[in-house]
Amino acid sequence: MTMFTAEVKMNTGDVNVITTQNRGMTPEEVAKLAMDRIIYVSGDAPDGVKEQINAYKEKLFHVLVIYMTKAVQSDRTNVINLLEKEGNKILAETIRRM
Repeated sequence: MTMFTAEVKMNTGDVNVITTQNRGMTPEEVAKLAMDRIIYVSGDAPDGVKEQINAYKEKLFHVLVIYMTKAVQSDRTNVINLLEKEGNKILAETIRRM
């Protein structure tokens, strides 16, 4: 009979919490959360590396915002089309004005 023991360690990292009042999160807020999880710059990294990573992080942030905004608009279009198809034109128009 063979027995074995395994030890598993996992680091979940830091957890960020953002709250809003009477609204959802903006694409910029979501992109910032994503960037903090996607790219981390060590405090021990050489200055040149930090600058390069931060420049890349800034560009990626703007790309994420653009595509998250497009995703929100696309989803809203789907909701509007469904509401209009079901005869809820007033509610569809309210969402369209958001």
